[in-house]
Amino acid sequence: MDLEKKQELFRQIDELTGIYEQYNPIGEGHKFELSVVKKVYEEMISYVIVNIDEAETLRKWMDSHDFWKTPASTRFHGNWESGLCVHTLLVIMNAFWFAKSVVENYERSPVDGKFDFNAEDIFVASLCHDFCKADSYMIEYRNTKDFMGNWVKKPVYRTRDDSRNLGHGNESVLNLIECMPSFINRRNVLEAVSRHMGFSDLTDTEKMNYSNFLQNPLVLLLQLADQAAAAWWDC
Repeated sequence: MDLEKKQELFRQIDELTGIYEQYNPIGEGHKFELSVVKKVYEEMISYVIVNIDEAETLRKWMDSHDFWKTPASTRFHGNWESGLCVHTLLVIMNAFWFAKSVVENYERSPVDGKFDFNAEDIFVASLCHDFCKADSYMIEYRNTKDFMGNWVKKPVYRTRDDSRNLGHGNESVLNLIECMPSFINRRNVLEAVSRHMGFSDLTDTEKMNYSNFLQNPLVLLLQLADQAAAAWWDC
């Protein structure tokens, strides 16, 4: 990455981080107002997505696939209403927070210059990494005891019976391309989304060449951001 591109990347990261800090949408204990979270997404999309038509398609996809109400999982991080959009926003922000050090570390490595990326790439990869989860869960009720020892029906999430998924990362890649078809040519972004789960979502054949994907700094950046959001923010 040449100096001019790096300076522009860092400038845009600062601008996008500033949007988040202006609203401070997620507090301790996952406290948030959905309207404020949506406002942050809207301002980020308007700022960083270059193709206006694809930005609008992206917004419509998020609305029509219940991105705003879906949990991030059934029993792990973000397993509550709107967990997906909160988790995703934290992944976006962790990616921005880590990006500068990842770029500078990558520049010191022997593979420097093999890959390139910009702020839009980071944002889109982070935003779309879990798109496969949108509208994929349903609520069922299970009998459990409350603190008084009384039986009550507790709502829990589970995967929909009619779910059809080609694999966690790869299904999200398909959703990304559906929203933003120009990204079919952004191989670095597609690799990051496809491989953001590391070894846990790969077939034996895919694992054979996994180390090649790790040369793409966007793959490592998204994995790091995703793990940090889940482990450090419990979301």
